[in-house]
Amino acid sequence: MNAEMIVTVLCGVAIAVGVVGTIIPVLPGSILIGLSLLAWGIWGGAGATGWVVFGIGAACVLAGMASSAVLTGRKLKQHGIPNRSVLAGIVLGIVGMFVLPVVGLFVGFAVGLLVSELLRTKDVKKALVSGGAALKATGLGMLLEFGLACLAASTWVVGVWVAAVAA
Repeated sequence: MNAEMIVTVLCGVAIAVGVVGTIIPVLPGSILIGLSLLAWGIWGGAGATGWVVFGIGAACVLAGMASSAVLTGRKLKQHGIPNRSVLAGIVLGIVGMFVLPVVGLFVGFAVGLLVSELLRTKDVKKALVSGGAALKATGLGMLLEFGLACLAASTWVVGVWVAAVAA
């Protein structure tokens, strides 16, 4: 096994972790994918193919991160959900991650968001509606980022095959 194969395998593992990280926020996500594509472009031995893969993959990663942030932010503003409610969800999500392994992050985020909205609106029905809208927006943003991360990973797989055939 030569150095280029080791780089390719390590980058593949890191890209897989990055794809999973777009859904499980505890793991690094899109940024890890972009850095892995860059590392493969530099040290993977694919030459021009590596740089083309990096360019296409980086564009997918950046589009995923940007669209997730813009879409989620827009939906939260449409429903008038303040940043402090989202922050409360994040804080309780982090706490929940340690209290309830595996699902605690999601449960904690939802509970924190709901409690903050309940304190803000003083109405259970309004809190449920705005909290549900925030959860949908967050989930949709994560799904969009996940899809584009998968596209970046697929670009890398095609690049590996092209580089292997060309060698």
